[in-house]
Amino acid sequence: MAQESLEKINLSVPLTPQIAQNVMSLEGQTRGATFKTDSEFILKEKGKEGLEKVEAKLAELGFPVKYKEIETMKYYPIGFRFLSLLSIRDVFSFSEDDLFRMGSMAPKISLVIRMFFNLFPSKRKTFDQVSNIWHKHYTVGNEDKKYVIIRLEGFKFFPFFCNYLRGYFLTVVKMIVNSPTTFEETKCPFLGDEYHEYLFKWQ
Repeated sequence: MAQESLEKINLSVPLTPQIAQNVMSLEGQTRGATFKTDSEFILKEKGKEGLEKVEAKLAELGFPVKYKEIETMKYYPIGFRFLSLLSIRDVFSFSEDDLFRMGSMAPKISLVIRMFFNLFPSKRKTFDQVSNIWHKHYTVGNEDKKYVIIRLEGFKFFPFFCNYLRGYFLTVVKMIVNSPTTFEETKCPFLGDEYHEYLFKWQ
């Protein structure tokens, strides 16, 4: 599905099998690790019964899956990534703040992130290598002035995912600098910009 047709997918209503099919037609892939962070969050917040409700919702939409069967390093359709989050949103009536919390927790429980931090323990090396975590992810930082700009290009999907990204990147930066951190979203494709851009500052 072409990116310009994204706006035709109405996510303000509960998911239907037709909407799910449209979401699944999006181009791109993501690692199974992203689903593991979803399931860990739900298990922590809602327990095993909550996770089963999400799986039942996905089956109802025509995409039956068991999160425990997803392979961490295997690639899956990016559309399924959004179906996972949207199903969680609908099942539990999650707000934008809840999605932010999900994004904030994800780096803390991500195997990929833990491996990454073990490889690059210093702030300087970590900021230099952050782009390797995410395809088309561009980072420029200045450790002396205590700020970093994270730019995410070629990734315009749904506005609801912006809150997840805000939480995700804020936690990643906090893990690197180990200091109180503030952030500002300076650019967003849904506001007419060419890419996502976030400015993080710490003490």
